[in-house]
Amino acid sequence: MLFQRLGRQSINFSHEVLYGAGFFYQSLVASLQFMRRRQVGRGVITMQLLFTGVEALSVIALISLSLGAVIIIQGVNILPQFGQGVLIYKILITVITRELGPLLCAFVVIARSGTAIATELGHMVVSHQIEAYISTGVNPIRYLVAPRFIGVTLSVILLNLYFNVFGLVGSFILTQFFQPISAFEYFHNLLLYLRTPDIISSLLKSLIFGLIISHTATYNGLKVQQSSTEVPQMVIRSVVQGFTLCIIADAIITMIYYI
Repeated sequence: MLFQRLGRQSINFSHEVLYGAGFFYQSLVASLQFMRRRQVGRGVITMQLLFTGVEALSVIALISLSLGAVIIIQGVNILPQFGQGVLIYKILITVITRELGPLLCAFVVIARSGTAIATELGHMVVSHQIEAYISTGVNPIRYLVAPRFIGVTLSVILLNLYFNVFGLVGSFILTQFFQPISAFEYFHNLLLYLRTPDIISSLLKSLIFGLIISHTATYNGLKVQQSSTEVPQMVIRSVVQGFTLCIIADAIITMIYYI
């Protein structure tokens, strides 16, 4: 019985992985085709950018300002005691630009937009709207998934850039009220330690996190079958998968960065 259960779970898991990979491929192809053609769903991209990106700016600004200010204040007070005061700039770039910036932006988007997309698509399945699209010859992946795929991915990249601006520049202004630092010294050393691989790593993480979030949200939302009670279950599943895959992807990219 134990081996049967393990075998059945392994088969189901492999089917799930293959089906998810196929869905991701179809979504990616539909998104690329969507950007090349004029389509009705472009308004959905605009609304998705507004909800996922613009409406999250205040939360992102608060997190980045707080994180950057804490790092600067703590570093300025502690690191000079060990003769390593310049390390504060390396720490800022590592934490804000390369590591926590993309990851925290992804977590905010998962909590806000990922849950909203999965819930919306799940209720569309329950109310038979997806069946109506299919019966009229409309591909749900092209009309519903592709705009959200593009909107969420672009939003994560733009939010990460916004996080970096507020985390590196805004936090400097904030710390002037508590621990004044020379502006020339701060920005000169910051640009001195900021390297091209750091920027590429940050943008690459944002791109991959955006693809992961949009995939898990749309995939699990459309996996709802008949009952409305399945919707919250799939929403929770999309959040867990989003968090897990983003952390794994972050770890893999970071290891590649140091190879």
